[in-house]
Amino acid sequence: MSGRSPAHATSQAGGSRGNALWTLVVSGLAVFMAALDNLVVITALPAIQKSLGTDLQDLEWTVNAYTLAFAVFLMFGAAAGDRFGRRRMFLAGLTVFTAASAACALSGSPGELIAARAVQGFGAAIVMPLTLTLLTEAVSERRRGIALGVWGALSGLAVALGPLVGGAVVEKISWEWIFWINVPIGVVVLLLGLWRLAESKQPGARLDLPGTVLVSLGMLGVVLALVSTTDDGWTSGKVLGSLIAGAVLLAAFVLWELRSPSPMLPMRLFRNRSFTAVNVTSALMFAAMFGLVFLLTQFMQNIQGFSPLEAGVRMLAWTAMPVVVAPLASFLTAWIGNRLVVALGLLAEAVALGWLASVSHVHTEYADQVPGLVLGGIGLGLFFAPVAEMAMNVVSPHEQGIASGANNTFRELGGVLGVAVLTSVFTSYGGYTTPQRFVDGLVPAAWVGSAFAALGVLAMLCAPRRSRQQQSAEASRAHVERQDASGVHALQETRS
Repeated sequence: MSGRSPAHATSQAGGSRGNALWTLVVSGLAVFMAALDNLVVITALPAIQKSLGTDLQDLEWTVNAYTLAFAVFLMFGAAAGDRFGRRRMFLAGLTVFTAASAACALSGSPGELIAARAVQGFGAAIVMPLTLTLLTEAVSERRRGIALGVWGALSGLAVALGPLVGGAVVEKISWEWIFWINVPIGVVVLLLGLWRLAESKQPGARLDLPGTVLVSLGMLGVVLALVSTTDDGWTSGKVLGSLIAGAVLLAAFVLWELRSPSPMLPMRLFRNRSFTAVNVTSALMFAAMFGLVFLLTQFMQNIQGFSPLEAGVRMLAWTAMPVVVAPLASFLTAWIGNRLVVALGLLAEAVALGWLASVSHVHTEYADQVPGLVLGGIGLGLFFAPVAEMAMNVVSPHEQGIASGANNTFRELGGVLGVAVLTSVFTSYGGYTTPQRFVDGLVPAAWVGSAFAALGVLAMLCAPRRSRQQQSAEASRAHVERQDASGVHALQETRS
């Protein structure tokens, strides 16, 4: 996202606050729809597999095509809005997302579905960051906290309801309708946006097209290599070639960002240990969560025999728990600070995935899984809000937009890599041929997910206890207090 604050933006509507409520409605519906599609497809995977005859690689790409496109174009979407107009780009992204949703529903082959999912993810990447900047522009500073709270709650609710909505739609109608439902909502949001949204731009904003291309192709190479291990193995020329090409392109991206006059991700920010820790832990948490949810929902349906709706309901023990835990997270951060609460959330996630690995067998009862699912949800609840606050606090105010965009990007890329890595582990030790083979692959994959979360604990504990910005603020406060004390002392001496 753009590094400049909204205060520097120009609005063609003259900064009118009269449309604040409508902007909240439009941005809220859009962010709910875009966030929902991150997980709504998860519980539909077995139905898609039967309908289109997909293999495991195709299932991975059905999830990863959306998430990968979403991740690598997030900061590009924000910059494009700053450059060409936020309202204009928001409506363009929404049009792409809605049309791609229809294309997903009409897909007759795995390749068509994967391609449509990638376009859908691109549209979502344009829409998602601009919902936040449009809302910030439209709402007065006095009410901005409430509006952003509603925006965040809708995003979290979409993540929680994703598997449930997907399961209900697949069971009651068909898998195509998890995409069709976006079309009428998208059309309504588009019409409301045309009617009510005000235009705004960022003076002097520039696009980092070379950076976008390099990071997109680099991540595509890495993910393609990981997904290809399912059929080709780690030593094949296809896997090694894709992995090396991806690594080279990512290295070129870093070099370009170091030299670019307007980088999408300034490399100097990584000199800040807190910034690095926040983004590394975000990637590891989402790798653990997305990777295991991808396999666990299939386990519930294919091995435990639950219907798509029953699987979605049972996943609520994990995905809906953050809503319940959020007040506890706020209390704990006020008591022990964000750093330790985030580490505690990652630790809970590591233990949860270890629990699920230890209880998984062919005849596992759902009751045996509940402690792990609940603990995993508690871990997410302790993680989400504190890590988002840390992402804002570890940089200076004028760089908070970039920090937010980078954190969202690392989260999504972590999810992509998590699905790819855990599925690679799954196929190395097991497969779909028998229930026992599925469990043979699921157990080590869950342990790898647990290890990702545990590494996240270590990464967060490597962050300094206080960020540079906090130290600077404390030093400024101390300086002011000293000046005040000196003034009082001088006044007392004068009077005496």
